[in-house]
Amino acid sequence: MHLTLQQLRLFESVVRNHSFTRAAEEMHLTQPAVSIQLKRLEDQVGLPLLENVGKKIFPTTAGKTMHAAALDILGRVSELQCEVESLKGDIKGPLQLAVVTTGKYFMPHLLGHFLQLHPGVVPSLEFTNRARLVERLMNNEDDFVVMGRIPEDEERLVSYPFLENILAFVAPPDHPLAKRKRLSLQEVIKERFLGREPGSGTRLALERVLRETGLEVEPYMELGSSEAIKQAVMGGLGIGLLSLHSVRVEQAAGKLVILNVSGFPIKRRWYAVHLKGKKLSLVAQSFLDFILEEGHRVLSD
Repeated sequence: MHLTLQQLRLFESVVRNHSFTRAAEEMHLTQPAVSIQLKRLEDQVGLPLLENVGKKIFPTTAGKTMHAAALDILGRVSELQCEVESLKGDIKGPLQLAVVTTGKYFMPHLLGHFLQLHPGVVPSLEFTNRARLVERLMNNEDDFVVMGRIPEDEERLVSYPFLENILAFVAPPDHPLAKRKRLSLQEVIKERFLGREPGSGTRLALERVLRETGLEVEPYMELGSSEAIKQAVMGGLGIGLLSLHSVRVEQAAGKLVILNVSGFPIKRRWYAVHLKGKKLSLVAQSFLDFILEEGHRVLSD
């Protein structure tokens, strides 16, 4: 077989995305170009590798064998590239990161500072919800991921705390509770509370506190991102629990206030996480070292 790395990369992307269209977008190619390359791959194998089931594409029995081989080959090529770059000592090349959605308020700043030091780095930054982030982590799709709560399967993971994640209740400046001091949590949750969707790290943190105090809250609305909650709070729909990283600009502009609630703000951590045994590239290790050593300084400037 005269297989090419490009064919294997395309095949792996189609299998992972269950779609020619999404694979084409990911690889910055047209869908016909992807189809042609994979047809050539199937012709060389002599067996169909993909099949349509409903609206999704799945590997056939032969395709599963090819997929396992593709992952092995691409993994070894990636390791080779990392070792060569390490020997050169050059901090340049790809950096693949996935970050929980709330991280969009600080990760671009950290990455921007890192790129100023190492302009040869080519980053790919994916922001997604926690469920998808855990999936990417377990599938080893990224150099490492950034999240606020580590999955329960901790024995398979290596994690590095690198930044405080401070959660507080926020409200518009004209809210009746805005100027009150020493509010109780019970008082606050009686208000119209705007909550994150089930599975969100912020929601899980609040639920943990509520269990400890024997309280419950029924969200007035459930919204799918910190940005949506922030805009809803500023629009007067209610109050919300948000990371202070996400409201610094609005707080400084007087559009939001931090409520003085007993037991809050609560402090959690942001973590960089990857699978145990994973060998980071020189670029990934350098960026990890950078956020561990310089993260607080960069964000406090």
